[in-house]
Amino acid sequence: MSVDQYFCLVAVDAAGGHPPRPAILLAAARGFLVAFSLSVSFMNQFWGLLGGKRMLLFGQTVICGILLGGMYALIAMGMTLIMGVMKIINLAHGALVMVGMYVTYVCFKEFGIDPYLGMFIAMPVLFFIGCLVQNYMINRLVEVDSILPENQVLLTVGIMIVLTEAMRLMFKSDYRSVTTTYSSKTVLLGDMSISVPMVIGFIIAMAFTFLLHLFLTRTDTGKAIRATAQDRDAAVYMGVNSSRITMITFGLGSALAAAGGSLLLPLFYLWPDIGHLFTAKSFIITILGGMGSTMGAAIGGLILGIAESLGATYISMGYKDIVGLVIFLLVLLFLPGGFRSLARR
Repeated sequence: MSVDQYFCLVAVDAAGGHPPRPAILLAAARGFLVAFSLSVSFMNQFWGLLGGKRMLLFGQTVICGILLGGMYALIAMGMTLIMGVMKIINLAHGALVMVGMYVTYVCFKEFGIDPYLGMFIAMPVLFFIGCLVQNYMINRLVEVDSILPENQVLLTVGIMIVLTEAMRLMFKSDYRSVTTTYSSKTVLLGDMSISVPMVIGFIIAMAFTFLLHLFLTRTDTGKAIRATAQDRDAAVYMGVNSSRITMITFGLGSALAAAGGSLLLPLFYLWPDIGHLFTAKSFIITILGGMGSTMGAAIGGLILGIAESLGATYISMGYKDIVGLVIFLLVLLFLPGGFRSLARR
């Protein structure tokens, strides 16, 4: 008996005064099955769509982290060069980044020079400042054998304070920013939208990284810097002017700090105390990649950028810096030599 025949019989029974309970139950069962199947279909489509959105968000977060990490790495390369050659922790590195950002900011506000072009003005300015700082301040302590290394670190802290307060005196503590015609523009990568300043900054940072690699491996000065970093005394015996190389290294590290700061200027607010933030990031990246390793600094920068981006997306924007600090502590506990030590095994 078909369902339609059954309903006809039930209708006849209902007309004769019998209550159509089987028909009601069957209709309710059919309605329930239809509703259940529709619900399952809807939930499958919903979760598929939600999963797609999650993967899209994750992919965009990772890409933004890589782009940001590339610019972080450029700043950290300056610190790792200085630490590798001079064997001191330069806690004034973030302040040099901040000064470079202010130079680029003044070029943009007063002369209308694009930040990515103003970077090429900030770099020689910071190179000159770095050479002066090393030659007339840090080198005075290095030449005295009785001076403890801790005093050299304290000197860099003093330099950091002087530079920070000098910028505060000139520009006050106001938050400043740079807005260009492309600041809010994005490029589409599939369904993901990526900030144009991030893309431009990453490309320039990678170009500088490649040029730095060529400088250190193909030029006589670069080879002298590497030799001094590996064994200062042996380099001196081979005729390397260690004082000159040290001054050039500090100036080069300061110039790279200015370049990284200029690339980040369209993305960050600028105020005098922002240097402390970049000092911490540079130090974390240097430890992650291994002191004295420019390639390690590049890898460490990418790791920190991805970690911060994931933390900002999935935890909270206010806690994104804590993610980097947690990774830093874990590396110090379980991998003291940084990721560079893995390559030696």
